[in-house]
Amino acid sequence: MIEKNHNTNQTVIDNAIIAERRDKLKALRQKSIAYPNDFCPENSAANLHDRFSDINKDAIKTLKLNVSIAGRMRLKRIMGQASFATVQDSTGQIQFFITPTNVGANVYSAFKKWDLGDIIAAHGVLFRTNRGELSIRCIRLRLLSKAIRPLPDKFHGLSNQEMRYRQRYVDLIVTPEVRQTFQVRTRAITSIRQFMTNFGFMEVETPMLHPIPGGAAAKPFITHHNVLDMQMSLRIAPELYLKRLIVGGFDRVFEINRNFRNEGVSPRHNPEFTMMEFYAAYTDYRWIMKFTEQLIQQAMLDAHSTTEIYYQGRKLDFSHPFQRLTIIDAIQKYAPQYSDAQLTDSDWIYAELRRFNVDTNDVPLRNTSVGALQLALFEETTEAQLWEPTYIIDYPVEVSPLARASDTVPSIAERFELFIAGREIANGFSELNDPEDQAARFLRQVEQKNCGDEEAMYYDADYIRALEYGMPPTGGCGIGIDRLVMLLTNSPSIRDVILFPHLRGEG
Repeated sequence: MIEKNHNTNQTVIDNAIIAERRDKLKALRQKSIAYPNDFCPENSAANLHDRFSDINKDAIKTLKLNVSIAGRMRLKRIMGQASFATVQDSTGQIQFFITPTNVGANVYSAFKKWDLGDIIAAHGVLFRTNRGELSIRCIRLRLLSKAIRPLPDKFHGLSNQEMRYRQRYVDLIVTPEVRQTFQVRTRAITSIRQFMTNFGFMEVETPMLHPIPGGAAAKPFITHHNVLDMQMSLRIAPELYLKRLIVGGFDRVFEINRNFRNEGVSPRHNPEFTMMEFYAAYTDYRWIMKFTEQLIQQAMLDAHSTTEIYYQGRKLDFSHPFQRLTIIDAIQKYAPQYSDAQLTDSDWIYAELRRFNVDTNDVPLRNTSVGALQLALFEETTEAQLWEPTYIIDYPVEVSPLARASDTVPSIAERFELFIAGREIANGFSELNDPEDQAARFLRQVEQKNCGDEEAMYYDADYIRALEYGMPPTGGCGIGIDRLVMLLTNSPSIRDVILFPHLRGEG
């Protein structure tokens, strides 16, 4: 109840502030253009600080450097015949020094009525104050955009986490760490693009609207195209289209893409998320593992200048070769209480899974092989313990419908998943390029779907037709960009690294 009263009081205060600012805006409209669009800054705060951080007061004064800059006013100090304003642009903050002598009495009088959050612009001369702060002595000063709503209190910021996600625009204004998170994200994606290009991969774009959802085991979002009068789905993965391009003769392709899955929301899941998928002809899953390792190491270096980071208080070292373990090896390493006999006994694993409250009547676990049951036990006992970068390899074929089976152990797929900090970051395999084998696997998926498994795949006849033209031996991988950025930015939730995450409706 106290919180409710506090919120009510704050709403009353905010409404009064908004009303006052609307009155100011009305007065502005009567005098001139309220939102002018004829100013282009020639400088940025960060660039000025970088260039002149080591130059003393006298040296800067000698330069007589004219600059122009614009940004949002975050602080204001009125001191009689001289005032200061801290202005924030997209790169950082810088101080304005304003006097009626330099900007004119009318402008100075107007400035004193401007509000925090207003976007202002200035032409002036760069100098350093007696306290050593790099500043701009304003000669011309303008109000470019009137802020009607007040910013959050400067000491407490935007404290409500859901409000931060919902009003990301405010969060970015008042929380420097959030801006840094998305700057790191951009550097990481730029690094990945450059790395792929350097190794001869061509960036492509494939459809987001699919007539048949495919490429992953997931529940799609369904929509309808009116003119074509056909049901379509938002893509759950671009895999089958990218492999069609391998068939078409592009030996190395990649796509940084948005995928959509109509599933749960959690600290690791958002209905809309970013993946980077790539495929390379004449490679296998071992080559793909090594390449993925190098790509992630380079992204770490480009985003952080180091391959050693801390995530949620624990160190992660990417400088060493990533560990490789089979599902059984991983279970016995991290859950050594299980014996060889237990891990090969389907009835025993069923009982153990029920102890973990796993629904063993769920379609994917019903009448399944011991390998699939071992995978389910791995997910319950071991996955969360895989802190250092670890490849789990050699998955059961039945849970890998698009992966090539091993030539020596047909029940095992040449597949890996990369786990870091207890969560899956990447999934890759030697691609199945036998059209008859792929058709049979699709049919088994259809059987599972008919039995109630909503995430089982559909039969894609056109993809089978593409394989019948011949696809070279190929390796491929999908990397979760959002989860990778979570590691890079020490973010506990996927919502922290997505600019506009999905939330329930307001109210």
